[in-house]
Amino acid sequence: MLRDRVVVVTGAGRGIGREIALLCAQEGAAVVVNDFGGSAEGEGGDTNPARDVVNEIVAAGGKAVANLASVSDPAGATSIIEDAVKHFGRIDAVVNNAGILRDRIFHKMSEVDWRAVLETNLYGPFLVSKAAAPYFKEQKSGSFVHFSSASGLIGNFGQANYNSAKMGIVGLSNSIALDMERFGVRSNCIAPFAWSRLTATIPAETDAEKLRVERLKTMTAAKIAPLVVCLASDSAHCVTGQIFAVRKNEIFLFSVPRPIRSMHRSDGWTAETVASDLIPAFRSSFHPLERSADVFCWDPV
Repeated sequence: MLRDRVVVVTGAGRGIGREIALLCAQEGAAVVVNDFGGSAEGEGGDTNPARDVVNEIVAAGGKAVANLASVSDPAGATSIIEDAVKHFGRIDAVVNNAGILRDRIFHKMSEVDWRAVLETNLYGPFLVSKAAAPYFKEQKSGSFVHFSSASGLIGNFGQANYNSAKMGIVGLSNSIALDMERFGVRSNCIAPFAWSRLTATIPAETDAEKLRVERLKTMTAAKIAPLVVCLASDSAHCVTGQIFAVRKNEIFLFSVPRPIRSMHRSDGWTAETVASDLIPAFRSSFHPLERSADVFCWDPV
């Protein structure tokens, strides 16, 4: 499905990114395997993960090159796209998968932890996508696949930085889809459920949390890759601005915020009438506070 295409996958040295890079290569793409080699919290640098994936692709007869830049660095992000053009002559799809976690309860979260996660998980996709946009515009084609999260779309404890970034990704993707539709460029999001270095940090103290972790362990990273490959290919030429989730053998399409109730007063509103009339009328339609585990509470099969 990706024969003669060139795909960039960020954070491709391990986990979900690795599986995406391998399947893209298997489907015929030349792949730029980007990985900074950092820890789950984004610290340090190890060149081995990216190079190992490249070696695996080449050994199987595919084409790949390693890029070790950090997506949060503007020059590094640009170098990822430049490597695709330099080595393979073009760029056809960008998979913004790189991400880090620095989980803290909100009132204990430092500005350093807030900024680090936003810079990698939201600024990074912006910078890499921005570097690819001129090529996509000129060739009148291209696909962005961004990674959101059910924790961001629904909610989770102790992840104000991560959840904000992952909700921001939805806004970024939608804006790219709207701004670049005229050039034949598509942009979509995926919220993955998969066991990885990042999900391994989920607390497992209560029985419910332990059950959630056991569910996650059955959801392999390889389950995410087929949807990514399809969205990166011409087979999904009509799909843009959408939010998907993959949970083992299930694929979901998420809704987006739209008005669900309205109330009109011909003489306008006061704070008092909002309290006395609007809130009681709307209360039955208020959504509850939920975590992603509350919504996706059944065993995946």
